[in-house]
Amino acid sequence: MELYYVIVLAVVAFFLVVALFNRYRRCPSDKILVIYGTSAAKGSAKCVHGGGAFVWPIIQDYAYMSLTPLSIDANLTNALSRQNIRVDVPCRFTVGISTEPEYMSAAAERLLGQTPQQIQELARDILFGQLRLVIATMSIEELNSDRDKFLEAISTNVEVELKKIGLRLINVNVTDITDESGYLNALGKEAAAKAVNDAKRSVAEQNRDGEIGQANAQQEQRVQVAAANAAAIEGENESRVAVAASEASRREREAEALRRATAAEAVQQAKAKQEAYAAQQEAEMQRASLEKATQKADVIVKSEIEKEKAEISAEAEAEVIRRKARGEADAIFARMEAEAKGQQEILTRQAEGMRAIVEAAGGDANAAVKLLIAEKLEDLVAIQVEAIKNIKIDKVTVWDSGAGANGQTSTAGFLSGMMKSVPPLNELFKQAGMELPDFLGKELEEAAAERAAKLAAEAAGENDVPHVESEIVDDAQ
Repeated sequence: MELYYVIVLAVVAFFLVVALFNRYRRCPSDKILVIYGTSAAKGSAKCVHGGGAFVWPIIQDYAYMSLTPLSIDANLTNALSRQNIRVDVPCRFTVGISTEPEYMSAAAERLLGQTPQQIQELARDILFGQLRLVIATMSIEELNSDRDKFLEAISTNVEVELKKIGLRLINVNVTDITDESGYLNALGKEAAAKAVNDAKRSVAEQNRDGEIGQANAQQEQRVQVAAANAAAIEGENESRVAVAASEASRREREAEALRRATAAEAVQQAKAKQEAYAAQQEAEMQRASLEKATQKADVIVKSEIEKEKAEISAEAEAEVIRRKARGEADAIFARMEAEAKGQQEILTRQAEGMRAIVEAAGGDANAAVKLLIAEKLEDLVAIQVEAIKNIKIDKVTVWDSGAGANGQTSTAGFLSGMMKSVPPLNELFKQAGMELPDFLGKELEEAAAERAAKLAAEAAGENDVPHVESEIVDDAQ
């Protein structure tokens, strides 16, 4: 409920503000805003021109007065002049409401609400009265001839009365003034006759002066002509003498000019030839320089071109070598990378195999190693035999006392000792940090010895020894 009252109050306040803003009135430049009411300025109304003002509702109101000029015809007839001669004075006045503060208030008090026709009628009555008063103070001659004085008197008297009702005189125009008695017409005729007589007298005076001037001019003409003839004859004689002297001087100057011209022409021809020779010499030098420059340009340009070709070719070859080197390096890198990947794959596979062998041996690494050795035992023995397999035995001299043991001959003992010089497998494994089982070690050694002897015999047979001498030398001998 409280919200409802707040909304209602807000709406009412809004409309009140809008209503107050709508009461602000602006005055156009061609009008006067008149505010009247209880609190309107000091007088009965407040006048505003070219601005604006706030008009309180209910207690104040406003209206506009137009500043448009009004044209009023005041054709005054039978107006009595100072000479008691009645005249007709047709006039046209232009008036308007004054914008001065004090006269705006007077206009608001007396003209507010009046139509333009009503204002014209009121102003016309004032104009007629003041116009009659001005004519009564002036003579017909002054009215007709001194128009400036007449207009000044009208403006002075009329404007004072118009300002009382808030109007001001803008312009006054007076046309032809006429009278009933024909006085102005008679004054016109008199002035015309006087002007005609003055013109005739002026014409006669001018004719007289013309005849006298003509006679004096003719006399002076004859005197001047005679003097001119005499001066002309004398002048002609002097002119002839002067012409003769001038002719002689001319011929003399012509001869001198001809001589100078001939000499100058010869000098100029010589100078022209000299300049021509110099120009030709300069041209030959220029041609020689041009030819020399052309030859130099041909040789130097060709050399420069060859040099640039060589530099470009060398640069191209260097670029080919660089690119080839980069290609080879890339190939080597790719090959090594492939080999590394292959080796890594092999090692990976071997590691996986070893892991499988260890798992097969129950997780015992030594047992796994023994299995691997047992698998490679024959190859190891073969490698040992290979140590003496390729020995070339052309002739063997065995020095022996003849006492054989276990039925072995001296040669067999030699070969057996030779095989014993090869390290036994058990020793090889100990050097590698491994140890074979006892049974496997002894059996392997025995088997290796037998295998070695057999292979040695085969090797001896294969070598096709041509002479095997066995000498039994007694120790006693």
